Amino acid sequence: MADGTVRIDGNTLRLPDGVRIRFIRTLRLPESGTHPLPPGLGEFPLRRVEDYPDTVPADWLARGGVMLPVYLREAMWLSFGGTTEPSALQVGVGKVCAISGRPWNPKLARKPQNYVVLPRQPWLDGINSGKGTVRQFVAVPLGLGATVEGQVTGEEVWGGVQLQSFPLNDTELEAWRAEQRRLAEAAERQRRSMAASGYGAAMPMSLGAPGAPPPPGGPVPAAPQQSAGGMPTPGAAPRAAAAMGLGVGGSMRQEVYQDDRPLSDWSSQAAGRVFVHLVTPPEWRRITGEAPPPSPVDRAAYTRAGLPWFDYYDQDGTDLAPTDTLGAVKPVGEWLGDDHTPWQPPSPHQVKPLGDPPGAPVGDGDW
Repeated sequence: MADGTVRIDGNTLRLPDGVRIRFIRTLRLPESGTHPLPPGLGEFPLRRVEDYPDTVPADWLARGGVMLPVYLREAMWLSFGGTTEPSALQVGVGKVCAISGRPWNPKLARKPQNYVVLPRQPWLDGINSGKGTVRQFVAVPLGLGATVEGQVTGEEVWGGVQLQSFPLNDTELEAWRAEQRRLAEAAERQRRSMAASGYGAAMPMSLGAPGAPPPPGGPVPAAPQQSAGGMPTPGAAPRAAAAMGLGVGGSMRQEVYQDDRPLSDWSSQAAGRVFVHLVTPPEWRRITGEAPPPSPVDRAAYTRAGLPWFDYYDQDGTDLAPTDTLGAVKPVGEWLGDDHTPWQPPSPHQVKPLGDPPGAPVGDGDW
């Protein structure tokens, strides 16, 4: 996929330089205090915008990309599991950088850093708003001023999520691959030596193994049956949708890693980019004819079931300092009011420590 083509593989976005991104449904945290990483509740479904030319808004067709259904105040996180080679990934929320708080810049930048380094960064649950913490991504409609975009820029024009990836330059990528071959050969020699000496049992992969960190797992809700009554009318003119963007919710312990490479190690040209539109459940049904996922399970029920939460700590990583811009973003509860039921924190034994086939191309557009 060296041609810059982005594809959907199931519910995974596949960018040309080997980046893999999934959008994970999760529990919304209280907006006070700092919490462990919330569990996953299954993947958001992804669909190509261009597959629904008669029912999506005209400006979505112009921007191209993909769409996913999300409920008001539903929380999400981005999983980068499956990404194997180094990549610098930019993440925008309404074309505001979720790492630096600056306006979207199509080029990589430092001071402040405007990207995360994969697979070093296993996931991203929110904006880089505190030292060693992030504030959770939470979906809200445009027009209220509650999105990160609205609070940082004073306008709500774009909404959605923007992603763009950069591989290493040719010289650095070949050097990295040569080092990986050397390490693989050394590991194979060690394995054969251990087998010859009677210690040949396979060792399980560490949860924090570089390049293969598991996303926090949770039960995957069963998808409801598709409703025939929601099918779009063929030939219907596209109309404006209830546009959604990302605001912020509660704070959680998560580091956004500082890049330890010089900026010159990365390619000056992006490998691929994609615009991710956020769709309300009624609009999802109208546009696609599919039923949206069920509303997420409430926190009290999840906690009573004894399912795990997660704490991630990497002593070798350097946390990227937050910017004043993102630190000042207020949670959605201050805009929409508090709708939380009484919070039931997870018990200590529920917090688990974590150690260190392609589809059709996704069309890009003007954004």
